[in-house]
Amino acid sequence: MRRLAATLSTSLLMLLVLAPAALAENDGRGWYGATNDKVVTNAGFIVIVFFPTFVFVMSMIQRGLEKRKDARKAAAKQLGKADWHGGW
Repeated sequence: MRRLAATLSTSLLMLLVLAPAALAENDGRGWYGATNDKVVTNAGFIVIVFFPTFVFVMSMIQRGLEKRKDARKAAAKQLGKADWHGGW
């Protein structure tokens, strides 16, 4: 019953928030305004450049984090070896 009440209240809130946008009169233009082929082409080029750049940057961050993790594991392994010099 709680889940139903939460779902209904959330749905009602979303309808109240989104209703003004549905009733707006703007001749079908978005927030940017009138667009032409040049604007759409430039937006496409921005998307094409953004995703490879994003993947490259995230990969470099992951590489740095992996190097830190490997260094920390190697240091912990060396520290553990110092305690055990062999034998029982």
